[in-house]
Amino acid sequence: MNDGKETLRKNVIGNKTDVVICAYDDHFMVIATQIGSMGTILQARKEEGVSIHPTFSVSVLLGKRDEPMLVACARQIIEHISNAGSSRSLVLSLGLRDHSLPTLKGIVSAVTENCLW
Repeated sequence: MNDGKETLRKNVIGNKTDVVICAYDDHFMVIATQIGSMGTILQARKEEGVSIHPTFSVSVLLGKRDEPMLVACARQIIEHISNAGSSRSLVLSLGLRDHSLPTLKGIVSAVTENCLW
């Protein structure tokens, strides 16, 4: 069941970026694309455990597996979701022209400023 959807277009480091955020019962799906296609798809979730400090796991489902900045982007978004009190997992699709730190910071900002959690 789809609880909500947010669609926006942002300018991230000079690139038109389409962002779609969908909230479902058990997860959030975020698509950020500058190239008109899905790109690399990652899954991130908070690990349940006895530790006081939360741990998060991020895995690449499809696409570039050798891009640590994409994993870092997913980790920042799932941490934001968790800190907002949600236990839902994240499916993140990043179709970006470049994987530089400024671009990924722009994506994280666009998502967290317009979040549905």
